[in-house]
Amino acid sequence: MSADAAAGTGARAVVEVLAKALADSPDQVRVSETPHQKVTLIELSVSPRDIAKVLGRSGRTAAALRTLAATAAEREGKQVTLEIRETDRHKAGGQ
Repeated sequence: MSADAAAGTGARAVVEVLAKALADSPDQVRVSETPHQKVTLIELSVSPRDIAKVLGRSGRTAAALRTLAATAAEREGKQVTLEIRETDRHKAGGQ
């Protein structure tokens, strides 16, 4: 696990590790965390080529990621919301 993954919540670390394991381009996986009043927003960005893998058939993989993130956050007494996005090709040094 990277040092910046450990710096956030356990939920952020879980999302980052799993997304990198799913992705063909793990170097393009970006996870950010923004605390709001009662809920922490975790934003997962992956390359356009990896978005289908992260979402899964009928959104099943995405649902599983959200469940695991929520469970990890619950252990810390927090609530999280996970949003999944494609990385902007221009910012990621796209093709």
